[in-house]
Amino acid sequence: MQISSRFTIAVHMLACIDTFQGQFKITSEFLAGSIQVNPVIIRKLLSQLKTAGLIEVKRGPGGTSIAKPLEDITFLDIYRAVDCVEENSLFHFHENPNPKCPVGRNIHFLLDDRLKKVQDVMEQELKSMTLADVKEALDARLLEEASGDTE
Repeated sequence: MQISSRFTIAVHMLACIDTFQGQFKITSEFLAGSIQVNPVIIRKLLSQLKTAGLIEVKRGPGGTSIAKPLEDITFLDIYRAVDCVEENSLFHFHENPNPKCPVGRNIHFLLDDRLKKVQDVMEQELKSMTLADVKEALDARLLEEASGDTE
């Protein structure tokens, strides 16, 4: 099982918005062209990012823009905006472990605290990374490409 691709698509969208803002009108069709997904998926994610206060969407000639400085938007902000993971619910338990089974009746006792620790560590790492980091890495990569230093 994997974490949904909505997170990586959202980071891609935000990088495009930052990179192309001012050069192009940023629409769901524009973003879908870069990401190569259906614009309907992009519109849903745009709505979620807007609800989270990470972007602004202006109808008509306005397009989409980032609502905060890039260094103020963490990967955790984006993850929570688009994946709708409630606190302490990254891992979902199967609904009805058998209470007559020694493992089944104890599985929550065995795993709950451990899985919470895993989620806490992951969230701390996501919190330490920002869109400014992505912009810096993208700018460096584009310079490498321009100079022919890519592999």
